[in-house]
Amino acid sequence: MRLSPRSLILLVVSITALAVTGCRTTPGTPLARKGDEIVVAGQLFHTGTRVVTWMDAGGYDAYRVERRFAPIEESNWDKTKAAVKDLSSPNRYGLRRSGLTPEEIEKVRGGGWDLSRLQSVVDQFVLHYDVCGISKQCFKVLHDLRGLSVHFMLDIDGTIYQTLDLKERAFHATTSNDRSIGIEIANMGAYPPGAHKALDEWYQRDASGRIAIKVPERLGDPMIFTPNFTGRPTRSDLVPGNVQGTQLLQYDLTPEQYAALTKLTAALCKVFPKITPDYPRDAAGKLVTKKLPDDELKKYGGVLGHYHVQTNKTDPGPALQWDALINGARDLNGLSPLKAGAEGSR
Repeated sequence: MRLSPRSLILLVVSITALAVTGCRTTPGTPLARKGDEIVVAGQLFHTGTRVVTWMDAGGYDAYRVERRFAPIEESNWDKTKAAVKDLSSPNRYGLRRSGLTPEEIEKVRGGGWDLSRLQSVVDQFVLHYDVCGISKQCFKVLHDLRGLSVHFMLDIDGTIYQTLDLKERAFHATTSNDRSIGIEIANMGAYPPGAHKALDEWYQRDASGRIAIKVPERLGDPMIFTPNFTGRPTRSDLVPGNVQGTQLLQYDLTPEQYAALTKLTAALCKVFPKITPDYPRDAAGKLVTKKLPDDELKKYGGVLGHYHVQTNKTDPGPALQWDALINGARDLNGLSPLKAGAEGSR
């Protein structure tokens, strides 16, 4: 059948409208998420590992002023201020200001961070151990009791919790707060030989003789994301090492933590090009195990420990396997491995 010019035009318009309508999002349609996304200046980026954000069920929200683990009728700011003397402000985070012009500060203080501006500011990823054992207890101590914050917490089952958008200045690493992203790794920490009694409560041998993490009953429901999870350090024995000139002993992270941390590190190094997938090393290529001199810390961009920032800190401790972590992240990003030589890479 032969169409008239008018009919042909109407047909073309109808087909075009159908094509456009078919590609248009219907208002009210939910956007599917995979559950591995981190939030950076309001944008979502995949990591390849489980992430629970402050907006998700079961998440930890560092934006809220009330205490998470106080009875709800006692959790508002007025009652919190009266009950916890160390809390001086309802805000547990601040504004990244360093390196910004007054005009840029005025823009971002209202939430107007764009990704490129944030990428120009952030160049460090600081690793901590929480000395709390589980992320639930970590958030309680940081948020409810100390008025501090951290962008990520890594639980013993490998679940990553994001508590703030990465545009925020979390309170976790003093002089590096303006330029860094921080993560608290669930781990009971490092102690001098003979003074590690705290570890005996958390790390016990099971019926098979293997070391397992036992969360003390006094902490109640540990709120581990993975049901019936039993955490085990990657290496069964205490790992010795020297940090800040002191000999320490520590149990290693769990395999699940290493897997998740490696993927998160790779993602952060991709999203923030100034975070180099490397760690502080000396002239021989070995891991530096003490605070970096101020001039070196000022110039350093990459992954580092809390002890590289402050002399009074020993986290993430001697057990962390730096080469495995960094080379794993480099491999995910298609980069060649670092040369061996780091202490802690056993």
